[in-house]
Amino acid sequence: MLTHLSTALLAGGLDLSSCAAVSSTAESTSSSGGLLGSWGTMLLPLLMIVVLIVVMIVPQRKRDKKVKEMLNALKPGDRVRTIGGIYGTISSVKEDVVILTVGPDKVKLVFARGAISQVEETGVENTMDEQVHE
Repeated sequence: MLTHLSTALLAGGLDLSSCAAVSSTAESTSSSGGLLGSWGTMLLPLLMIVVLIVVMIVPQRKRDKKVKEMLNALKPGDRVRTIGGIYGTISSVKEDVVILTVGPDKVKLVFARGAISQVEETGVENTMDEQVHE
């Protein structure tokens, strides 16, 4: 069958060496396209990692920085909410300990500084006093 193909090519004015040259040119073109394709597959995971960093890690670092600044700025007299949902007024702050005055009876509770969730702008404790006594 190969002999019939080669005689047909020779009869048509083509020889096998020119077919091989055309074949090698096609392979080099496809291999350079394949090289570009392999770069694309290598860059895709890197691009996904960069997007992951931008979408998840950067905002989390901003939140952590904001919380750290808030915890460092705690001072007596601030009205705060703990991570457990307790509202109170800071009566004193020592290194990593915060003493809160809570409720109408002015009970003092000791918390770790990291247990403070947020500083409240309005006096939630004042509105709670009315509901407790009724």
